[in-house]
Amino acid sequence: MAALPTLFVSHGSPTLALDPGSTGPALARIARSLPPPRAIVVASAHWGARQPTVGACPRPETIHDFSGFPQPLYSIRYPAPGAPEIARRARDLLAAAGFEARVDEERGLDHGAWVPLRFMYPDAGTPALQVAIQYDADPAHHYRVGAALAPLRDEGVLIVGSGSATHNLREVHWREREGENVPSWVQEFRVWLAEALERHDVDALLDYRTRAPHAARNHPTPDHILPLFVPLGAAGAGATIERANDVVTLGVLGMDAFVMRPSRAVT
Repeated sequence: MAALPTLFVSHGSPTLALDPGSTGPALARIARSLPPPRAIVVASAHWGARQPTVGACPRPETIHDFSGFPQPLYSIRYPAPGAPEIARRARDLLAAAGFEARVDEERGLDHGAWVPLRFMYPDAGTPALQVAIQYDADPAHHYRVGAALAPLRDEGVLIVGSGSATHNLREVHWREREGENVPSWVQEFRVWLAEALERHDVDALLDYRTRAPHAARNHPTPDHILPLFVPLGAAGAGATIERANDVVTLGVLGMDAFVMRPSRAVT
């Protein structure tokens, strides 16, 4: 079995589920470009744990981990099955790499997972599970987590990081139309990020906080960029990385998506 690509997707606001703009169709195109995965492992910005933890619930619930949004959001369900055997395989790979890893047999799918997956795999037929990020750990830690999970690529498992290319909620403009009036500090960071990924400049990316323009303003907290480093680590050296979505919503939320094709990836 040839290695699958890995992905980083930006999930933006939960309202993406109701108002997909150009991002929903872009996510659908990405999924159509890939071989059907055996299962999907998502590192979401919205699940943090002290140590690497893998969701092993056989029937993960749809978690509505937000408040104050339109009522129709709360009725959405994404009833994908879980994959406890793949969760245990992921846990074992992490343990073999030196992580104190565990499984969580109750964890469902938060909106960082189910919102993009609804556009990518709307029939919810592919097993889906999550791996927790560590909010107090650095990008290099998450890159190593991804590298530990890399063998899953060869086993038909799609590894996805779900966060946001830029994520400053204090400066969101809720009435701003997609792509309009994007400030220079958002654009400059997005350009730097895309170019560093396309060069596969891992050293620069791991040190984004000091090397990228306006890094602290675009990511006041690291939670929505840390998931990027899981698929980056899983893609491995020699990966070809291309941007598959290039738009900003709500003024300041970069909705960029990147496909990371390992050197042996299916095209």
